[in-house]
Amino acid sequence: MSAPDWVPAPSTPGRTPRVVEFAEQLPETPGLTGRDYDSLWRWSVAEPDAFWRAVADYVGEDLPGPALAEERMPGAVWFPEATVNYAASVLRDRPADEVALVACTEDPAATVHLTWAELRAQVAGLAATFRDLGVARGDRVVGFLPNGAEAVVSLLAAASIGATWAVCGMDYAASAARARFEQLEPALLVHATSYLHGGRRHDRSDVVAELAGALPGLRGTLEIGTQDWAAAVGREADFAPEPLPFDHPLWVLFSSGTTGRPKGIVHGHGGVLLEQAKVAALHFDLGPGERLFWYTTPSWMMWNFLVGGLLTGASVVAYDGSPARPGPDGLWALAAEHEVSVVGMSPGYVAACQKAGVGPSGHDLHRLRMVGISGSTFPANSHQALQAELGDGVQICSISGGTDVVSAFVGAVPTVPVWPGELSRPCLGVALDAFDPAGRPVRGEVGELVVTRPMPSMPVAFWDDPDGHRYRDAYFDTFPGVWRHGDWITLTDHGSVVIHGRSDATLNRHGIRMGSGDIYEPVEALPEVREALVIGVEQPGGGYWMPLFVVLAEGVELDDALRSRIADAIRTHASPRHVPDEIIAAPGIPHTRTGKKLEVPVKKLLAGQDLSGAFDPGSVDAPELLDWYGGVASRR
Repeated sequence: MSAPDWVPAPSTPGRTPRVVEFAEQLPETPGLTGRDYDSLWRWSVAEPDAFWRAVADYVGEDLPGPALAEERMPGAVWFPEATVNYAASVLRDRPADEVALVACTEDPAATVHLTWAELRAQVAGLAATFRDLGVARGDRVVGFLPNGAEAVVSLLAAASIGATWAVCGMDYAASAARARFEQLEPALLVHATSYLHGGRRHDRSDVVAELAGALPGLRGTLEIGTQDWAAAVGREADFAPEPLPFDHPLWVLFSSGTTGRPKGIVHGHGGVLLEQAKVAALHFDLGPGERLFWYTTPSWMMWNFLVGGLLTGASVVAYDGSPARPGPDGLWALAAEHEVSVVGMSPGYVAACQKAGVGPSGHDLHRLRMVGISGSTFPANSHQALQAELGDGVQICSISGGTDVVSAFVGAVPTVPVWPGELSRPCLGVALDAFDPAGRPVRGEVGELVVTRPMPSMPVAFWDDPDGHRYRDAYFDTFPGVWRHGDWITLTDHGSVVIHGRSDATLNRHGIRMGSGDIYEPVEALPEVREALVIGVEQPGGGYWMPLFVVLAEGVELDDALRSRIADAIRTHASPRHVPDEIIAAPGIPHTRTGKKLEVPVKKLLAGQDLSGAFDPGSVDAPELLDWYGGVASRR
């Protein structure tokens, strides 16, 4: 068993972690055998009705009636007697003059600070404008926007009147944005025409024009930064959020679109409200006086997660730009400048900083308590190096969840140790388990990540799925009545969780299942390798081909000596079974627009399958790379 590299410090006088406060406020309750985290988690999944009622009370939501009225998956019924509004909960009882939102770009002169009063006034004005434009409860409002204040205001304005929100970041190609928005038949498009990234302003007016012309039923457009926008957010109007059923659609998030038409995932106001407030307050210990900054784009669920920090009364920082501006440690500089309590980033960004010899050192991060890590598995060696640089006063909080629940299944908590390369615990209210192929729980070995009881932020539905068959097929076809998420995990003997990678991109070599993350960790730690992609391809006659593609650092060549070092690293840090059949230098690794490696589409290409018709190149950051991988398949 590995040793933790971070352990909770004794409680600071005058500051009790909110998860401890929450536990201590609970009355004597059947099944709650202690107030420590593990006892609290066991109770939270054994008694979901009582737990989610307690969460609602803790975050100030007055929700009458039962919490979990009907327990089934899919189709759980939560708080059927309650009415809610996400925007109302964000803006309720906030200190008028304190900053709620900081929005910044690569141009420091363009930084915007909105107080709670200003945020509320802009949301009220824009909501009134939406109504004047004919937008009503149940209509869809979509945004093609940078990660700025305007996106947050637009979401909250739409939510306040019961309209459903969807957004794409401005790096999306017209085809990718259209593939998402046209499903929704939106009433209104809120948009910018350009954005700043990498020191250059990118004109997207042609994409906006194409979108506006391609969306059926569009009643109007509203461009940010114009006089019309200024008039909309500047008009005097009462903030009058509509009371809505608990599961009224708040927003539609979309799957990556790399394996077919992007799936529209619908989440409800109430489920998102409770789940996001729970994670932000109890796992990230956020509340009034704290500040959250997570590097993201509006296209990724972490943007929604960032906005959810407002539910606790914390302020948030939205940044639109390159993480490496003005230097490779740009995110650390922003965290210092804005005195954030929690900063979130990807494992890839941490690794890039470490290879460049930069990081948090040299920045005044006296307010920083936590560094969140999301997007992919965080290698143990990178974790250890970052923790050593941060010191004992800052906790690394790796999380794993998904767009599907717009939250985390697994993460950290202020009262539980952190082990390198592992995620400390399942989150409260998440009945997480690992199943073998027969649906039996396993411990200490690789299994499928499953959730055996409902969560309130599970999708209300998929868009345009009237009988629910696509929803059921996505999560419940393998283990009926149990959510199968599609990740390989190991539940350790000390209660932590190890994420191995996607089970739909399984490496299954001669009957031995392996996670791709176990290969990426040692390979991407080598200074000669920028990034890697491993694929397992079934061959005719029962054969199996497992190539490893590597993107090399500048000036490095893939010779036999480097191939041997790569193989030795895998053999030493994973196992001899993990050593690939071939190691191939690649010009790049294709990713989704949210930064995930395209393991499944590349596997299909290498197996000789045609991606046309079920694949949108606009959903990929570098679609031209797919031609290169297709060429590898042809040459074989």
